[in-house]
Amino acid sequence: MIDKEAHLAQQSEERLHNILMGGVDYQINFNDNQSSFIAYVAGQQTDRDHYTGLFPVRDEYETEEGFEAALYEHLSNPPYGKTSNTTMQGGVNMNHRFNSFVGGTNVVTAGVEYLFDEVLDSIPQYNYGIDQQTKNFAGFLQSDWQINPSFTLLTGVRADKHNLVDHTVFSPRVSLLYRLKSYTQFRLTWGTGFRAPQAFDTDMHLAFSGGGISRITLDPNLKEERSNSISGSINFDQPKEHYILGFTLEGFYTRLDDAFYLQPIGADDLGERYEKRNGQGATVQGFTFEVRANYDKKIQLEAGITLQKSQHDEAIFHLDSIAGSKKEFLRSPNQYGYTVLTLNPTKNFNASINGVFTGPMLMAKFSPDESLEASEYRNSPSFAEFGIKLGYTFPIPSVDTGLELYGGIKNITNIYQDDFDNYRNRDSNYIYGPGLPRTFFIGIRLKSL
Repeated sequence: MIDKEAHLAQQSEERLHNILMGGVDYQINFNDNQSSFIAYVAGQQTDRDHYTGLFPVRDEYETEEGFEAALYEHLSNPPYGKTSNTTMQGGVNMNHRFNSFVGGTNVVTAGVEYLFDEVLDSIPQYNYGIDQQTKNFAGFLQSDWQINPSFTLLTGVRADKHNLVDHTVFSPRVSLLYRLKSYTQFRLTWGTGFRAPQAFDTDMHLAFSGGGISRITLDPNLKEERSNSISGSINFDQPKEHYILGFTLEGFYTRLDDAFYLQPIGADDLGERYEKRNGQGATVQGFTFEVRANYDKKIQLEAGITLQKSQHDEAIFHLDSIAGSKKEFLRSPNQYGYTVLTLNPTKNFNASINGVFTGPMLMAKFSPDESLEASEYRNSPSFAEFGIKLGYTFPIPSVDTGLELYGGIKNITNIYQDDFDNYRNRDSNYIYGPGLPRTFFIGIRLKSL
């Protein structure tokens, strides 16, 4: 139903955004371009009207009076909400190049940055509201020291003072690059980071769950999540007269301390409730292998595969109605990859074929109706999604511009999730796989020649 108001549908979500955004930056070079000063400021104001709700039906209430009361409440006071979000970011930094620094050259960067974010999100009918201001002031210092033509040492540290964290968080970084001849590079990197315990985050949203609305609150003792990451890579690119061949092999290991997770804490009259807590920790590790080749700038192939493992130290309970717990991250495949073949046989014609592979993922499937199916952990199937794009450019020499006509198909084989819930009390979080079914597209654009 799309021709009536959102609250008259059996189940619906509606979002209407008004977004105003802009930014400005300034850069000046001096000292014969050995020094530079950069300043920037940007902001965004988002106002959103939204609705998330279910229309009452008779068979979900024990008495006629209960159903009529719920229907009257829904029609007279439907659960519409409003969000206001203001974000501002600004900073300055200085860069200076030292041409004689202990036998090499060094580019030193220093600066400060300020980030302000204010969120007011409210749905009174669900007793749901977030009124939050976050402020983060940071200073950073970085040294990019080319010791000699073979070795480069990058070091830096960033200090963040977040208003939701009691102390200053220091995040150092070190990266060593070694060049073997002109076509091989070895890199070793270590760095740290953090996520503040703020309320409005990517996982902070309303979702349908069991005929109601799931909501997320914060543990009063929630503290920041910290990460320690180390990675090493080998990069090889050797050019010849007509072609270039290359590959990258990278291994990575990230240790998360006090990792965030969502703990089910029961349900109320409005639906399921979860609390964002700190876990003991988690580890993400694996490696990526990429290959690339280009022949006379007419044919180019790129492909890559990643194998990884993501686990919490202790098993996590995701739903009260599912027996057992899991250490594995939800919605996190252990294998994924891509491939892109680009063809430019003539100056004006281009074509590309792309593929994306996504391996199985652990999912938590909630079922509000045990007569249909039980709540359980599931492994999603693997997906291999392919697309094609063709384009032709008509040159307009008088303005050094071309008019390109292009078109193609996304998800050619129409591989798609086939076990969606299709009843009104469905679990709206049980979504995986490609974002679109088979989709045809055409377009036109101006491009510089």
